[in-house]
Amino acid sequence: MTTGSADLVIVANRLPVDRVTLPDGSLDWRRSPGGLVSALEPVMRSNDGAWIGWPGVAGEEIEPFVDDGLSLVPVALTESEVEEFYEGFSNGTLWPLYHDVVAKPEFHREWWDAFVTVNQRFANKAAEVAAKDATVWIQDYQMQLVPQMLRDLRPDLRIGFYLHIPFPPAELFQQLPWRRQILEGLLGADLVGFQLSGAAQNFVRLVRQRVGHKTHRDMVYLPDGRSVRAAAFPISIDADDFEKLARSDSVNERAAQIRTALGNPKRVLLGIDRLDYTKGIYSRLRAYSELVKDGHFDVNDSVFVQVATPSRERVEQYRVLRDDIDRLVGRINGDLGRIGQPVIAYLHSSYPRHEMAALYRTADIMVVTPYRDGMNLVAKEYVACRYDNDGALVLSEFAGAANELRQAWQVNPYDINGMKSAILDAATSDERERSRRMKAMRKTVSEHDVASWADGFLAELAAVRPSHGKPVRPVRPS
Repeated sequence: MTTGSADLVIVANRLPVDRVTLPDGSLDWRRSPGGLVSALEPVMRSNDGAWIGWPGVAGEEIEPFVDDGLSLVPVALTESEVEEFYEGFSNGTLWPLYHDVVAKPEFHREWWDAFVTVNQRFANKAAEVAAKDATVWIQDYQMQLVPQMLRDLRPDLRIGFYLHIPFPPAELFQQLPWRRQILEGLLGADLVGFQLSGAAQNFVRLVRQRVGHKTHRDMVYLPDGRSVRAAAFPISIDADDFEKLARSDSVNERAAQIRTALGNPKRVLLGIDRLDYTKGIYSRLRAYSELVKDGHFDVNDSVFVQVATPSRERVEQYRVLRDDIDRLVGRINGDLGRIGQPVIAYLHSSYPRHEMAALYRTADIMVVTPYRDGMNLVAKEYVACRYDNDGALVLSEFAGAANELRQAWQVNPYDINGMKSAILDAATSDERERSRRMKAMRKTVSEHDVASWADGFLAELAAVRPSHGKPVRPVRPS
């Protein structure tokens, strides 16, 4: 790829590949798991696309390279930038603030300075790589200043931004000392996409209140004649791919092995989450342990499998959470388990898609109870894997997926008694009821897959909007 030749540029915090060491000691790249890469790959191939991101190793300058036909452009981060931009501002400030302040956000000026520096570096790289009049699609909360920085450098570009996590209401967002800079950063995009329409409305309202631009419904009208649209584009998964995997002999054999290893229980409940304080793992395990204690479930014929994928282990809050959950699982199994029959089979590990599909096939009840989640693709993956229209999904009403998967047993994850009732209802419901619900959810997931999400966003971004021609009042000074 020559400089300035990409007609479609994806800008994300990470490249879609991970560095791996091969048995002979040499280094290579392996495609990261995840729907985003599979959704964007065909579009990138047909548009001479490039993907800009950090390769995941601090302090390493790597030249642009091609992996399996994809042009990848690494952006270097120093050790202190990883600490201040990524672990600090992105995950210590924005992540908790955007997830309903489930944990307390920290506001440090040094973190903000690193955030600005790194966003500018990504914007410079995108400006260098994009062809004339190219489309640039910027992904997620770590890159919220890039749209305006890039527009300043390359006004010819069509710029889209998509936020994968929730966008908070004004009352919470206003805590951020740099609230105006973030809003103005996002307004550099022609289209700002969110998981839910409520998040898009929060954004438009904040722009009107805090920046002073004229707005109408989902449109923001800027003094220079440009208009910005904020709208919901709920993300999804490659449903066909998951179903194909779930139907494979190897996955079904593995599912049977897992069930045997668990002692062939009558009922397997499953949770799969990143180990994160927003996911509600602690409350979920407490709710289930109380159901066992109350005699509704018996360790002889039921087990709860909880997979907690390691996450941000250098951040203090995550280390504390891991210790808390380790202790809780130990206490529950110590109090209520028997030899060879734990109440909770707890796995602090990450698994490839094949193993995940086997777990989804094993689970009679999937329990997804985050306190707040942009979407939660695990819920959709479970549904896609239940090709027999069996199984039950217990889902937090505060996950973005609850908007689409309305036939799940929906719960308020803060209400432990309500969670217990929903799990029990799902467990005792008859086969016809479970099948009716699953069939409807499967239809939704299959009709709105990740390809239609990407196509929908890019089609909207490509729709050329002429200058709005509306009289707008000047922006209020900060």
